[in-house]
Amino acid sequence: MRAKIIQIGNSKGLRLSKTMLKKYDFGEEVNLRLEESCIIIEPVPKARKGWEESFIQMRKNGDDEILLGDIFPDESFEEWT
Repeated sequence: MRAKIIQIGNSKGLRLSKTMLKKYDFGEEVNLRLEESCIIIEPVPKARKGWEESFIQMRKNGDDEILLGDIFPDESFEEWT
């Protein structure tokens, strides 16, 4: 696919179509990677992507046990009273 480099203020840039933005799930930011003579444009991964599926799988595997109790054995609440 060919694209024209356009003037954007004092800079230059590429215009990406709405279809392309949607297809590749580009948000407001992208990651740019330089490889040899290429510029790779990638979507920024969404924070916590896939966590829900991982938690469901952990529950099925019995790996979702609490590792720390509510209080530590040497903890005292006297200073709070």
